[in-house]
Amino acid sequence: MNYRLALTSLLLSLSMALPIQAGEGHDHGDNPVAPNANGPQRQPDGSVFLPKPAQRQLGVRTMLAKEEDLPRSVELNGKVLMDPNAGGKVQALNAGRIEPSPRGLPEPGQSVRKGEVLAYVVPTANPIERSNQAAQLAELRAAKSLADKRAARLRELSDTVPRKDIEAAENEAASLAERIAAVGSGLSTRETLVAPVAGVIASANVVAGQVVDARELVFEIVDPSRLRIEALTFEPALAADIGSATLPIGEQRMTLAFVGAARSLREQALPLAFRARGAALHSLAVGQPVRVFVQTRSKVRGIAVPAATLMKNPANQTIVWVKTAPERFEPRTVTTEPLDGLRVAVIAGLKAGDRVATQGATLINQVR
Repeated sequence: MNYRLALTSLLLSLSMALPIQAGEGHDHGDNPVAPNANGPQRQPDGSVFLPKPAQRQLGVRTMLAKEEDLPRSVELNGKVLMDPNAGGKVQALNAGRIEPSPRGLPEPGQSVRKGEVLAYVVPTANPIERSNQAAQLAELRAAKSLADKRAARLRELSDTVPRKDIEAAENEAASLAERIAAVGSGLSTRETLVAPVAGVIASANVVAGQVVDARELVFEIVDPSRLRIEALTFEPALAADIGSATLPIGEQRMTLAFVGAARSLREQALPLAFRARGAALHSLAVGQPVRVFVQTRSKVRGIAVPAATLMKNPANQTIVWVKTAPERFEPRTVTTEPLDGLRVAVIAGLKAGDRVATQGATLINQVR
């Protein structure tokens, strides 16, 4: 019994030590493992199989296509400008040296009130001019001293001197006093730079002790909630066909009020002015380039879809993903026109009732 048990253990140990080979025709070779048929995958016809769990994980959302009359829109290049009624520039009237105000020099982004003192400009004059003013001031003081003494003597002789002579002497002394004050203030005064409007410091171009020239820009103040948008168009007839205009700011869409069109071309283009107001404007800066979408009064038949639904296929064609089955998405080549910055108008390639992927379209497009 022990002999049989030992022989069985020996045979088992030998069989485990030797490599096991499959019979002829039954080996798998080095072929890769077959993909999971239940996972997201691209089908031979270009469609994408996307199971329900994967759709929930990728956050796929769809919308039902609805055909309607949409305004024909034009996309224009624009620029953010300061509203002339809600912004201003602070410039020096005279050349001089900058001195800070009691609160110090304002910094960009700091809020200021209308009439608030921002800085001082101490006028600079060459030595010859200052010496001439000092000499003139000395002469005026000497003349005033004589005029005061003469007026005092005449007042003592008021019984024998006509009243008009006394008044003339007093007026001469008062005139000399005013001239002395005017010349003296010219030597010691400093120009006060105040905020013309309430708003935020958009730019500060000086530091303490800096010497500036006359008419040099020192500070720029804007109201971030009130700005102007200027767009350029190469079709002057567009100015007479503007129905509305929008400005996309991030995920928001702001409506612009059309102010008017200029009557002179700039670089062969016609400037169009729009007024913008709202808290969303705080994310814009003066001089920033923007896109302005102008909706004309003419209409076009199409389907409005979010701009995020548009993708590119390997042939660089614009496509959208349409859900044709609970777990199947097909690419559709479409023709689009601009609408309002956040949406586009699909005028060909879709029909009413199609369910278009809006969220997660980028992830669907990456499935291979």
